[in-house]
Amino acid sequence: MCKAKRRTVITVTAAAAVLLAAALTVTFLTSGKNNASATNSVEYPAGHRPAAPDVTGTSLTGATIKLSSYRGKIVVLNFWGSWCSPCRDEAPTLAVLDEQYAAKGVAFLGDDVGDTPTNALAFIHSVGITYPSINDPGYAVVQAFSQVAPVSDTPTTVVIDKTGHVAAMVVGTVTYSQMTTLLRDAAVTQ
Repeated sequence: MCKAKRRTVITVTAAAAVLLAAALTVTFLTSGKNNASATNSVEYPAGHRPAAPDVTGTSLTGATIKLSSYRGKIVVLNFWGSWCSPCRDEAPTLAVLDEQYAAKGVAFLGDDVGDTPTNALAFIHSVGITYPSINDPGYAVVQAFSQVAPVSDTPTTVVIDKTGHVAAMVVGTVTYSQMTTLLRDAAVTQ
């Protein structure tokens, strides 16, 4: 009898935690500082940023990528696919930003979803992207991130601060000016 009660308490506690996380996400989305774009971005204020999950994956070329190895740098994590038209539109912008911000301690990383490495590699070579991408055909990284931030569409770009917390995100195609603003603001850490 005691085990059944304990299981019920654990289940109720877990459900409450999920509902609280969802409520916080909605709160941040509706009250966050949306300097870059009123409709598709949100910034999480320092001190109220959710911890990014420590995901590990295999790159498109077969190397292991662990997000925690980027700690100490601002990380721009872009969820994309070669099959995604808006992803193709924003890719040249991300390639330019990667070049410009590499010396400033910003690392770019992709998460190629629902794709094959052959198609993805052909695409990134065609647009000049040199930063690594995780091969994520089953959306495992998306699922991990969706537990802390509303990552559900492609493209989505998440900015992670130096301490490993989600500082901002953009759902949809990013712009150059939008990303420069988000990167500047992400430098303010918890």
